[in-house]
Amino acid sequence: MILVHLARQEGRLCTAGDVAGGTHVALPTVQKILKLLTRAGLVSSTRGAEGGYCLGRPPEAISAAEVLDVLDGPLAITECSTAEGQCELEPLCQVSDAWQKINRAIRAALDDISLADLAGPARKLSVSGLTQGITRTISRQQQ
Repeated sequence: MILVHLARQEGRLCTAGDVAGGTHVALPTVQKILKLLTRAGLVSSTRGAEGGYCLGRPPEAISAAEVLDVLDGPLAITECSTAEGQCELEPLCQVSDAWQKINRAIRAALDDISLADLAGPARKLSVSGLTQGITRTISRQQQ
Protein backbone atom coordinates (compact mmCIF):
# COMPACT_ATOMS: atom_id res chain seq x y z
CA MET A 1 0.00 0.00 0.00
CA ILE A 2 2.84 2.38 0.81
CA LEU A 3 4.58 1.86 -2.53
CA VAL A 4 1.28 2.07 -4.40
CA HIS A 5 0.59 5.39 -2.69
CA LEU A 6 4.02 6.71 -3.72
CA ALA A 7 3.59 5.41 -7.27
CA ARG A 8 0.33 7.31 -7.61
CA GLN A 9 2.07 10.57 -6.60
CA GLU A 10 4.04 10.50 -9.89
CA GLY A 11 7.35 11.67 -8.42
CA ARG A 12 6.01 14.24 -5.95
CA LEU A 13 7.62 14.05 -2.52
CA CYS A 14 5.43 12.77 0.32
CA THR A 15 6.17 12.97 4.02
CA ALA A 16 5.76 9.87 6.16
CA GLY A 17 2.67 11.57 7.60
CA ASP A 18 1.21 12.05 4.11
CA VAL A 19 1.78 8.36 3.37
CA ALA A 20 0.24 7.31 6.70
CA GLY A 21 -2.82 9.46 6.05
CA GLY A 22 -3.20 8.27 2.48
CA THR A 23 -2.87 4.58 3.32
CA HIS A 24 -4.46 4.46 6.79
CA VAL A 25 -1.33 2.70 8.08
CA ALA A 26 -0.02 3.82 11.49
CA LEU A 27 2.77 6.41 11.23
CA PRO A 28 5.38 4.35 13.16
CA THR A 29 4.75 1.41 10.81
CA VAL A 30 5.02 3.67 7.74
CA GLN A 31 8.31 5.08 9.05
CA LYS A 32 9.80 1.61 9.59
CA ILE A 33 8.71 0.39 6.16
CA LEU A 34 9.96 3.53 4.41
CA LYS A 35 13.35 3.02 6.08
CA LEU A 36 13.56 -0.57 4.74
CA LEU A 37 12.42 0.46 1.27
CA THR A 38 14.90 3.35 1.20
CA ARG A 39 17.79 1.08 2.22
CA ALA A 40 16.86 -1.27 -0.63
CA GLY A 41 16.71 1.57 -3.16
CA LEU A 42 13.01 1.16 -3.90
CA VAL A 43 12.30 4.53 -2.29
CA SER A 44 14.36 7.71 -2.35
CA SER A 45 14.34 10.14 0.56
CA THR A 46 15.08 13.84 0.65
CA ARG A 47 15.84 15.52 3.98
CA GLY A 48 14.77 18.97 5.04
CA ALA A 49 11.67 21.11 5.37
CA GLU A 50 10.71 20.45 1.75
CA GLY A 51 11.83 16.82 1.91
CA GLY A 52 9.96 13.58 1.76
CA TYR A 53 9.84 10.25 -0.03
CA CYS A 54 9.29 9.18 -3.61
CA LEU A 55 9.97 6.04 -5.62
CA GLY A 56 13.62 5.30 -6.24
CA ARG A 57 12.88 3.80 -9.66
CA PRO A 58 9.99 3.89 -12.12
CA PRO A 59 7.06 1.75 -10.92
CA GLU A 60 7.40 -0.43 -14.03
CA ALA A 61 10.90 -1.40 -12.84
CA ILE A 62 9.82 -2.60 -9.38
CA SER A 63 8.35 -6.11 -9.19
CA ALA A 64 6.05 -7.49 -6.53
CA ALA A 65 8.70 -10.18 -5.91
CA GLU A 66 11.34 -7.55 -5.17
CA VAL A 67 9.04 -5.77 -2.71
CA LEU A 68 8.32 -9.03 -0.88
CA ASP A 69 12.04 -9.85 -0.76
CA VAL A 70 12.76 -6.50 0.88
CA LEU A 71 9.92 -6.66 3.40
CA ASP A 72 9.76 -10.39 4.18
CA GLY A 73 12.95 -11.96 2.83
CA PRO A 74 13.15 -14.47 -0.01
CA LEU A 75 9.92 -16.23 -0.95
CA ALA A 76 9.91 -19.76 0.47
CA ILE A 77 6.81 -21.93 0.67
CA THR A 78 8.81 -24.61 2.52
CA GLU A 79 12.34 -24.80 3.94
CA CYS A 80 13.56 -26.63 0.86
CA SER A 81 12.09 -24.06 -1.52
CA THR A 82 14.99 -21.63 -1.63
CA ALA A 83 18.09 -23.74 -1.13
CA GLU A 84 18.96 -27.38 -0.91
CA GLY A 85 20.17 -28.70 2.42
CA GLN A 86 17.99 -26.42 4.54
CA CYS A 87 15.66 -29.17 5.75
CA GLU A 88 16.80 -32.13 7.84
CA LEU A 89 14.17 -34.32 6.16
CA GLU A 90 15.33 -33.51 2.64
CA PRO A 91 17.16 -36.84 2.05
CA LEU A 92 13.91 -38.70 2.80
CA CYS A 93 11.46 -36.25 1.25
CA GLN A 94 9.61 -37.29 -1.87
CA VAL A 95 7.86 -33.98 -2.50
CA SER A 96 10.66 -31.40 -2.28
CA ASP A 97 11.01 -31.22 -6.08
CA ALA A 98 7.31 -30.42 -6.38
CA TRP A 99 7.50 -27.73 -3.69
CA GLN A 100 10.52 -26.16 -5.39
CA LYS A 101 8.62 -26.13 -8.69
CA ILE A 102 5.62 -24.48 -7.01
CA ASN A 103 7.88 -21.91 -5.36
CA ARG A 104 9.51 -21.06 -8.72
CA ALA A 105 6.09 -20.68 -10.36
CA ILE A 106 4.87 -18.32 -7.65
CA ARG A 107 8.13 -16.36 -7.86
CA ALA A 108 7.77 -16.06 -11.65
CA ALA A 109 4.19 -14.81 -11.27
CA LEU A 110 5.31 -12.19 -8.72
CA ASP A 111 8.21 -11.17 -10.98
CA ASP A 112 5.66 -10.51 -13.75
CA ILE A 113 3.64 -8.07 -11.63
CA SER A 114 5.10 -4.58 -11.41
CA LEU A 115 4.32 -1.79 -9.00
CA ALA A 116 2.77 0.00 -11.99
CA ASP A 117 0.35 -2.93 -12.34
CA LEU A 118 -0.51 -2.71 -8.65
CA ALA A 119 -0.98 1.06 -8.75
CA GLY A 120 -3.07 0.95 -11.93
CA PRO A 121 -6.71 0.03 -12.35
CA ALA A 122 -7.75 -3.04 -10.34
CA ARG A 123 -9.18 -4.71 -13.42
CA LYS A 124 -5.64 -5.31 -14.70
CA LEU A 125 -4.95 -7.85 -11.97
CA SER A 126 -7.74 -10.38 -12.16
CA VAL A 127 -7.33 -13.48 -10.04
CA SER A 128 -8.05 -15.70 -13.03
CA GLY A 129 -5.26 -14.03 -15.01
CA LEU A 130 -2.82 -14.56 -12.17
CA THR A 131 -3.73 -18.22 -11.72
CA GLN A 132 -3.50 -18.80 -15.47
CA GLY A 133 0.02 -17.35 -15.38
CA ILE A 134 1.01 -19.65 -12.52
CA THR A 135 -0.46 -22.66 -14.34
CA ARG A 136 1.46 -21.79 -17.54
CA THR A 137 4.70 -21.39 -15.58
CA ILE A 138 4.27 -24.76 -13.85
CA SER A 139 3.47 -26.42 -17.18
CA ARG A 140 6.62 -24.98 -18.79
CA GLN A 141 8.77 -26.16 -15.88
CA GLN A 142 7.40 -29.69 -16.13
CA GLN A 143 8.47 -29.98 -19.77
